[in-house]
Amino acid sequence: MKLIIFFFCVRFVCSERHTFTIAYTEINGQTIAGFPEISAVTTLDGHQIDYYDSVTKKLIPKQDWMRYASEDIWEEYTEIRERVQQINKINITVLMQQLNQSHGVHVYQRMYGCGWDDETNESDGFDQHGYDGEDFITLDLKELRYISALPQGISTVMKWNNDTEQLELLKQYCDKDRIDWIKYFLTLGKEALTRRVSPSVSLIQKNPFSPVVCHATGFYPSAVNITWLRNGEDHDEDVELGEFLPNEDGTFQKTSTLNIYPDKWKKDQYVCVVEHEGMTIQKNLTEDEIKRNKTLSTWW
Repeated sequence: MKLIIFFFCVRFVCSERHTFTIAYTEINGQTIAGFPEISAVTTLDGHQIDYYDSVTKKLIPKQDWMRYASEDIWEEYTEIRERVQQINKINITVLMQQLNQSHGVHVYQRMYGCGWDDETNESDGFDQHGYDGEDFITLDLKELRYISALPQGISTVMKWNNDTEQLELLKQYCDKDRIDWIKYFLTLGKEALTRRVSPSVSLIQKNPFSPVVCHATGFYPSAVNITWLRNGEDHDEDVELGEFLPNEDGTFQKTSTLNIYPDKWKKDQYVCVVEHEGMTIQKNLTEDEIKRNKTLSTWW
């Protein structure tokens, strides 16, 4: 079995680390009409930029600037999805045989891509394979070899590691060929991807007896740090950090919840601190700062 792996990176004008990731999901044994057996999503610094599945058989742009890609590039990019789709189809069949599974619904997932720092020019690649929700095979790029988290994957790892031609091809994509893709995506998405938008920060409480949520929204890029201070000191007890969520306009939102009752936070001075792109925004936890609105209940 030949495993063909494509690695792409994207560079921008500003100096920072960026990631470019392609994630495939294949579901074997599902019989729902119209539901794709295979789907692929490409993300750039956390933004989805395209989508492909086995039903539409088309690469669909998810950012306006992706629509300006040349026809040749678009065809090549689609062909890559089709080739990897066929490889993944073989992989899941082999895995089922190795695990003595002749039927049932099983999920094979693969995520690969790279991270790149445009100031230091340092880069790293990754290729991760999962099966039914568990890690299965992972690439160690420094050693240029695959390792398996499960005994059932040892035979596959040995085959892939013995394919020196394929490993060298993989290394070539990481070390050289990524530059063309870096320049191309920079040209396409330069204006949109280099923008900087500061967050809007609010303290929200569903009712007077609920935890207080520090809500940062409308910021870009996605890197943000939300912390709490108690009487001027870092406070991480009773704090629950939420996940990054995308907004419809391409910006992000994130929350940090302080799980204490009002009678406690009224005795001390609590401050929510949001750091983004060198800017720091602080919100003092007081009754005057808290927003309570019945319409906000749909946000939870």
